[in-house]
Amino acid sequence: MTKANNSSSKASLATAARLERLRLELTRWLAESAYPLWARAGIDSRNGGFIETVGQSGEGLPLPRRARVHPRQIYAFAQARAFGWGGDVSAIVTRGVDYFETFYLRPDGLFRTLADIDGTPLDDQAVLYDQAFALLGYASAAIALDAREEFEKRARALYSAIEQRFGAADDAFRSTESAAGHFESNPHMHLLEACLAWAELGADPLWAVRVNRLVTLALTKFIRPDTGALGEAYADDWRPAPGVAGRIVEPGHQFEWAWLLLRAQNHVTAPLRAAALRLIAIGEDHGVRNQVAVNSLLDDFSIHDPKARFWPQTERLKAALLAAQLTGDERLWDMAAAAADSLFPYIDTPVQGLWLDVQLPDGTLIDAPSPASTFYHLVGAAVVLRNTLAATG
Repeated sequence: MTKANNSSSKASLATAARLERLRLELTRWLAESAYPLWARAGIDSRNGGFIETVGQSGEGLPLPRRARVHPRQIYAFAQARAFGWGGDVSAIVTRGVDYFETFYLRPDGLFRTLADIDGTPLDDQAVLYDQAFALLGYASAAIALDAREEFEKRARALYSAIEQRFGAADDAFRSTESAAGHFESNPHMHLLEACLAWAELGADPLWAVRVNRLVTLALTKFIRPDTGALGEAYADDWRPAPGVAGRIVEPGHQFEWAWLLLRAQNHVTAPLRAAALRLIAIGEDHGVRNQVAVNSLLDDFSIHDPKARFWPQTERLKAALLAAQLTGDERLWDMAAAAADSLFPYIDTPVQGLWLDVQLPDGTLIDAPSPASTFYHLVGAAVVLRNTLAATG
């Protein structure tokens, strides 16, 4: 899969036409169905906060709201204009940021984990994962509201609080406020995503320095030298965490890290392409079953969880598209088209604009409410699909 064809970055005419057709279908679904529905049912009309989950009836459910949902939805709605949706993006993003800061921001500058539907704090602890998404939400708001200087100031203050509260040795960060425990690759991945967004957007050169540190951490600590796979959990001495937790390899995260490493090539001097393409090969060759990426493998690449959530399919698409654009490998273009195809069964719902989250190994999709947090993944994939085809068309 990873052998490059450097003669052209373009897909074959047939694959390019297939990807363009899928892009148009996805764009139409976003503009005509998803954005209108989530603007109506996915936002609390009383206070502007984003709703955690929408039922398959198309109505929001009265559930407590995780901190991460708000910046993820800010990201999703910040992209809406580019997909042709005519709703009031500025008002939605502004109210979303205000709600997030009013009900989740602690006095120490970090964001608490969970609040009830009326804003009452339910879990006051702060976790690294949520702070990473807050940084990404600020970057999205900066663009949507044309307020880069204002939001970079907030982002810089938040990053300073992150370093003070979560910083550890080796340029790593603890996942929680506790000094004990283990390191997790996933929150570092989203911290890298946020720092890349600010390195491309902001004025502070420290964002690129932070990108370099997080990339180095991935290459030296999270990616295992024997297999090239990226693990999920590590003890404080950087050995894999005990038990099954230290053996988990998620195909979705192989793809997501690969996409970020390929993006980071513009900001670091370390060679990243080989490591990224290896992650893609692991995810594709071992983690795709019945045309979808499964939830998890073990470190011997045997299947651990054969179910397939929606979000890994979007990350497979993003990684394949960027890798194909950079290498010209036709197999990666084919992978991208297959990944794009795989999205549509998940969004084939009676009420258009929703999605189903879990596919069973036999191909059955479980009828359950739509988690708002998935919109970030889906919109992100649509952004990469649009930009890639525009760059190579």
